[in-house]
Amino acid sequence: MNAFANLLGQSRAVQLLQQAIAKQRIAPAYLFCGSSGIGRTIAAQNFTQLLLTIGLSAEKQHLACRKLHTGNHPDLLWVEPTFIKGGELYTAAQATEQGWQKTPPKIRIEQIRQITQFLNRPALEATRQVVIIEDAHTMAEAPANALLKTLEEPVKATLILIAPDADSLLTTLVSRCQKIQFNPLSSKNLSTILQNDYREILEHPELMAIAQGSPGQAIAAWQQLKLIPDQLLQQLKQPPKTPLEALNLAQAITTQLDSSVQLWLVDYLQYYYWQQNQHPELMETWEKTRQYLLSYVQPRLVWECALLNLISL
Repeated sequence: MNAFANLLGQSRAVQLLQQAIAKQRIAPAYLFCGSSGIGRTIAAQNFTQLLLTIGLSAEKQHLACRKLHTGNHPDLLWVEPTFIKGGELYTAAQATEQGWQKTPPKIRIEQIRQITQFLNRPALEATRQVVIIEDAHTMAEAPANALLKTLEEPVKATLILIAPDADSLLTTLVSRCQKIQFNPLSSKNLSTILQNDYREILEHPELMAIAQGSPGQAIAAWQQLKLIPDQLLQQLKQPPKTPLEALNLAQAITTQLDSSVQLWLVDYLQYYYWQQNQHPELMETWEKTRQYLLSYVQPRLVWECALLNLISL
């Protein structure tokens, strides 16, 4: 059975990882590069399954796969960016659940120390240990240097760093990793993945454009779109005909949507209107709207100006 059967459109990356297993040339560290939502995490899961079942009997392989599926394999440490509160680390999901106001999460030096402690003990059930670091580019210099020291120590383990590109990490850290590049999917492969559970997305060319070859980003965009009331969305898809209509629409946006959804809405409208008429001046309007919102200009005023500009279209 192909361990990468659930990964579409990344044949070159799959080939490199399968060859590493087949030729027993497994690197101490890998860097999985590419935009989010195109299969890096799925590949890391599949590769980990292979790494942690090497040399095991069929029965033990089955048991290992079951433990990996439930997230409790003793030889796997999965690290993701966290928030810190009261001296405790919390994942993004935990912070969202608590409704905290938060800055972007990051990989912290406390987590690198956990990795070091994890690797200081021998593998318990597999022939090696595996550490996966999601969004490794969120590491500041101190944790990155601490991780570098860990990579310099010979251990029976494989580390997988997941990041957008090599430039987002320290050069010295990248030099310790074998780079595996993941590329945006073709339109055909993107449609194939979305066909079953997210068929509705295929009916929105603006969402497919926003996705830029990433199923994950297409799904995230679809989920964001559903946060916008349908009546408001339909009004926004037609340029206002009068100044009063533009002002009322600006009020509705700022009343019904929070700041993060408003920012996403700007991107959506930019893609939507480009699909409709490819008007360069209008694209400039949306770009200025985004910049003003990010600059903390009064949101209602920003939307009023943007929507009044649409009247002449």
